[in-house]
Amino acid sequence: MGKKEKDSRLIANNKKAYHDYFIEEKYEAGIELHGTEVKSLRMGKCSIKESFIKIERGEIFIYGMHISPYEKGNIFNRDPLRVKKLLMHKNEILKLQQKIAEKGYTLVPLQVYFNKSLIKVEVGLAKGKKLYDKRADIQKKDMKRESEREFKQRF
Repeated sequence: MGKKEKDSRLIANNKKAYHDYFIEEKYEAGIELHGTEVKSLRMGKCSIKESFIKIERGEIFIYGMHISPYEKGNIFNRDPLRVKKLLMHKNEILKLQQKIAEKGYTLVPLQVYFNKSLIKVEVGLAKGKKLYDKRADIQKKDMKRESEREFKQRF
């Protein structure tokens, strides 16, 4: 178990991203949050299934990330689907912007997790899969599952 694995705790995972895209590179970004959002994330109330990432005016934003309102937050709660700014170095953002300019590349959030006491978002530079790629992945999973089942029956 590595040092990173000990200090981090997963909040939300985006399995759909791995099904719909080939993940070329992964980046770690901080996220700009307000008080009650942090408390809600500590309770694990977050979803990134329908979210996506855009770069606008040299800044990077995440859209559609749902953080449930904190029960005891009343008037301090923010809109659960508000646009949140991601925190990355300027040169990383410029590098990503150049890659996105190429045809077929996009940015997708892969997971949200705690790194020590900070909340981080893993951003993936992804290329969309075609339908036949998805079918091939499903076929590989089915074959693997079938072989494991046969192996269990023998022993």
